[in-house]
Amino acid sequence: MTHATSRLYVHTQRLLTPVDGLPALALRLYLAPIFWMAGSNKLAHFDDTVTWFGNVEWGLGLPLPTLMAGLATATELLGALLLLAGLATRMIAVPLAITMAVAAFTVHWEFGWQAIADPAAPFANERVMASADKLAAARSLLQEYGNYPWLTASGKFVVLNNGIEFAATYFIMLLALMRTGGGRYVSLDYWVSRVTARPAS
Repeated sequence: MTHATSRLYVHTQRLLTPVDGLPALALRLYLAPIFWMAGSNKLAHFDDTVTWFGNVEWGLGLPLPTLMAGLATATELLGALLLLAGLATRMIAVPLAITMAVAAFTVHWEFGWQAIADPAAPFANERVMASADKLAAARSLLQEYGNYPWLTASGKFVVLNNGIEFAATYFIMLLALMRTGGGRYVSLDYWVSRVTARPAS
C-alpha cells in the first residue's frame, strides 16, 4: 500500500466513523421483529408448539419437547428485545444463530433453498418446478369462478415452498452481528462499554 493510498484509507475511516454503527443497527432492527413474531406465535400456541417439537411422525421428533419449545420461545423473545436495544448483541446472536441452524436442518432442509416457489429462479428443485402447473391451475379456477382482481389486489398468488432461504439469510445476518456487535453509538453495548472502560476516580 502506497503512502497516498494509506492516507486516503485513514481519512476515509475517519469520515465513516460516525456512521459505522448503522449497518449493525439495520441488521438489528430488521431481525428484532422477525424473532419477536416467531417467539410470540410459539408462546400463544405453546401446547401446539410442544406437540410439534415432539411428534416423530409429522413434527420435529425432538427429545424433551417442552424444554426445547420453551428454550426456542424464550430465545426468540429475549433475543428480539436484546437486538432492539443493542444489548449483549454478540452473546444473544449465538443462540439465535443456533436456532436458525436447527430450523434450517430440521424443518426446511428437505424442501431445498427457495422459501417461495419460483421455477425461474436459481436452485429450483423438482418440487418448485411442479408448483408452476399447480399455481396456473389455481389461478385459472379463481379467474373463472372468483373475483380475481379483488383477490390479487394485495399481491399475486404464490406457492410457499418453505425452503431454507429465510433461515439461512437470518443465520448469515446473525454471524455478521457476532462480528460487529451492536454498533458504535447506536447500541446499549457501546455506551455500557464506554462507562465500564472509564477509570475509577
